[in-house]
Amino acid sequence: MEYTTLGNTDIQISKLCVGCMSFGKAGIMHDWTLDETETEKVVKHALSLGINFFDTANGYSAGTSEEYLGRVLKKHVARDKVRALGASAMYG
Repeated sequence: MEYTTLGNTDIQISKLCVGCMSFGKAGIMHDWTLDETETEKVVKHALSLGINFFDTANGYSAGTSEEYLGRVLKKHVARDKVRALGASAMYG
């Protein structure tokens, strides 16, 4: 995997990003979203390839990409491996 530096930090992120808009409970925003089990499969595969950059596009209700991604990352990534989490365009 190729990496690049994030802005003016020393944080290295993968040049490939996984867009997470398709993660979440079907019917909340889109009927074609992946459930949590399928989300976990995609995220685990991305992590195995060295991808560490995930873009969450929606975050307006329960069962969203952020909720699913957060649970999967918490389950599969050691706490000392997460240096930064960033989010924008969503409610806190």
